Amino acid sequence: MDKSLEKQLTSWLRQQKKACGFYLNLTVLLGLLTGFSLIVQAYLLSTILHGIIILELDKSDYTNEFLFLLALIPVRALLAFARERASFESGKRLRLQIRSAVLDKLTELGPAFIKGKPVGSWASIVLEQVEDLHDFYARYLPQIILAGFIPLTILIVVFPLNWAAGLILLTTAPLIPMFMILVGMGAADANRKNFSALAKLSGHFMDRLKGLPTLKLFNRGDAEVKEIETASEEFRERTMSVLKMAFLSSAVLEFFAAVSIAVLAVYFGFNYLGHLNFGDYGGGISLFIGLFILMMAPEFYQPLRDMGTHYHAKAQAIGAAEELMALLEYKLEPDACERKMGVTELDWRTGVEITATDLTVMSHDGGQLVGPLSFHLKQGQHVALVGPSGSGKTSLLNALLGFLPYQGSLKINNVELNELDMPRYRRHLAWLGQDPQLFHGSVRDNVAMVNPAMRDAEVEALLAKAKVLDFVKEQALGLQHPVGEQMAGVSVGQAQRIALARALGQDASLFLLDEPTASLDSHSEQAVLSALRDAMSHASCLMVTHRLDQLDQMDSILVLDKGKIVQRGNLGELNREKGLFRQMQQDECDVETGIDMESRS
Repeated sequence: MDKSLEKQLTSWLRQQKKACGFYLNLTVLLGLLTGFSLIVQAYLLSTILHGIIILELDKSDYTNEFLFLLALIPVRALLAFARERASFESGKRLRLQIRSAVLDKLTELGPAFIKGKPVGSWASIVLEQVEDLHDFYARYLPQIILAGFIPLTILIVVFPLNWAAGLILLTTAPLIPMFMILVGMGAADANRKNFSALAKLSGHFMDRLKGLPTLKLFNRGDAEVKEIETASEEFRERTMSVLKMAFLSSAVLEFFAAVSIAVLAVYFGFNYLGHLNFGDYGGGISLFIGLFILMMAPEFYQPLRDMGTHYHAKAQAIGAAEELMALLEYKLEPDACERKMGVTELDWRTGVEITATDLTVMSHDGGQLVGPLSFHLKQGQHVALVGPSGSGKTSLLNALLGFLPYQGSLKINNVELNELDMPRYRRHLAWLGQDPQLFHGSVRDNVAMVNPAMRDAEVEALLAKAKVLDFVKEQALGLQHPVGEQMAGVSVGQAQRIALARALGQDASLFLLDEPTASLDSHSEQAVLSALRDAMSHASCLMVTHRLDQLDQMDSILVLDKGKIVQRGNLGELNREKGLFRQMQQDECDVETGIDMESRS
């Protein structure tokens, strides 16, 4: 990973620690108290053993020391427990805030941005990558402070007792962080590649799972199994690379700590045998000094070893932070129209009027999708958008929904769209797309989404308008008929009509329809169109469609091609005019004729 990028990600991670609240500082405080209790415990134990073995004092002379020593055992246990709880709460608060920020950002950017990645990739970001920030704040950041304070405190205690032992500790201590840094150079990059492989596998698997019927129909099952196997193997290799690095670093850190303690033990051993006579300030080395320093030696290296053990949490967090930082700091291009915090409220009782002047719809990265366009949709008017695939019809609808930025002017009842309060504005819209989205729950839950407190009679009235109440009543559970994931339990036509019932619950002044009868049989299509005509009798409508035989009910038609309006008028006017619309009609007629001839043969 590029060093400048790694520094940038580390800086971003540190900036988020304020979300942990005081729990991060509490974790450090409890860790310091645990370290001090260890020093006191070692002091008491060394004092007791020195007095009983060397000074040959009676055990009763050390009653108070024994009591203090026994009292320290539950105190240390409570401190360790409290530290773990505080560190967990610290990481939990951070994860909650980051996950909330991610979801808020996705809500701000809208569906048009989310569709740029597979669903599995977003699941990896929202779940896996946020989870992998936990240990960075719960363990690594507190351990950095503890790795500085506790060894320094032990050195301050050891040097007045024996300068040689203090020098050995001071000299060998840098070996652990030095090796930790060397290992860490590749750990962040390995974790980043691991997350990339996981996102690829998640997205790949989710897309293939959703398209399984199509894959089986075209006999692509075996080929896709191999693709998933390849993605899985890549993820396995990345994961094993990360684990290998983690195990290697832990083993080497333990080795250096063991060697350093062994050097200290050899020094004291030779000193007691009379072969080494330095480091004791001329007063000799008592059993108390030897025991105390040897008991302190493991505790001196332990915070450094823990920091090395938790260093992979930093590498893991840096790998996870790359996509999170890019998403949370994603900004629209300066040229794109920035949405204002609008407070303007419209009088919706008069209906909706849309006026677009030199309107250019932009992508989130500043690219031009549609435009410039100029058109006028009057109050109560029904306008159709037609054109070849890729001409920009859906992008225009996304701009009207507030999901895409734009340049130029797009006014709703003479008020610029980006000056409106979006949630209030959307309450007066009814949107129905070609791919209805029903959520896991009951039919009632899906229809009453606009108002969960809606009465059953009101839900049934909406279902009746959408021509789907008979189906619901035929079910054993009625309104509580379950809708599973991916709309399991209902057909495509039934799902479309349930989605229509939900849209009718908005009591909308403007209907935005994107191929509302796509993938429906003729019976379902007629039912949906009939329900829409009744609901839109006093509302404005902008409908995207490829079905030219549905245009006789529309007041006006806009023909788009390559992001521009190339024709406009009612059905009769466009039928008399040469151009793209007549060509599309001819193409549709040829297709229907071919299908009819094939069915007869």
